[in-house]
Amino acid sequence: MVWEPRTYRQVSSAGALVSFTVVRGETDLQIGALRDLSAEALAAVDAVRAGLEHYVAAHPRFLESYVPVDVYDDAPEVVGAMARAGAAAGTGPMAAVAGAIAERVARALEPLSAEVIVENGGDTFMMGTRARRVLLVAGDSPLSGRVALAVDGATLPIAICTSSGKVGHSVSLGSAHSATVVAPDGALADAVATALGNRVHGPDDIERALEWACAVPGVTGAVVIAGDRIGALGEIRLEPVNPQV
Repeated sequence: MVWEPRTYRQVSSAGALVSFTVVRGETDLQIGALRDLSAEALAAVDAVRAGLEHYVAAHPRFLESYVPVDVYDDAPEVVGAMARAGAAAGTGPMAAVAGAIAERVARALEPLSAEVIVENGGDTFMMGTRARRVLLVAGDSPLSGRVALAVDGATLPIAICTSSGKVGHSVSLGSAHSATVVAPDGALADAVATALGNRVHGPDDIERALEWACAVPGVTGAVVIAGDRIGALGEIRLEPVNPQV
């Protein structure tokens, strides 16, 4: 896996929240909270990763498979969540890993901060009551950074996860500049975003791919950018962004 600098973070803002970064292995989180909770966040990351790494060491197919994998009933909670998400999306369980970790870290911090945002490589989990905007970054598409997803505080907690065939190191079998899925479940949003991106090879695939994604139980909305075209379906509100701001 090749590490790529997360340059999109240079234009991100957590508003009035304190922003800090936590890194452990492949997990690289940018977190916004009411105060610096770096130590607590790192402890949460370590706890989630420990269970996942222990399971993967004994069951390597979980790590390697590109198709759904059954897991044992006594598997760690995060492993079960990733397996269910992969089954719903038709992907391997690791397609859900970033969203699953983001959610579990956010939930671990929520008792210490009423407002929490955890971003893990473009996969975000938000908790609290404040309305937010999530910028859609889509590589060299002319729409990249020009549109934001408006999030009503009443819909929180929520996951917003993005896959891309043009940006980042994650595996995508499609050519979408960005494929974004919204769902209350971080693992599900991540896995479905991967599968959504896999279905888009050009602008003509947008409508059909969105219909598939929004038919997955638990998904509340989705957005795809392919070239100079954008499509959205479900409980989605898009807002233009002034590129000069």
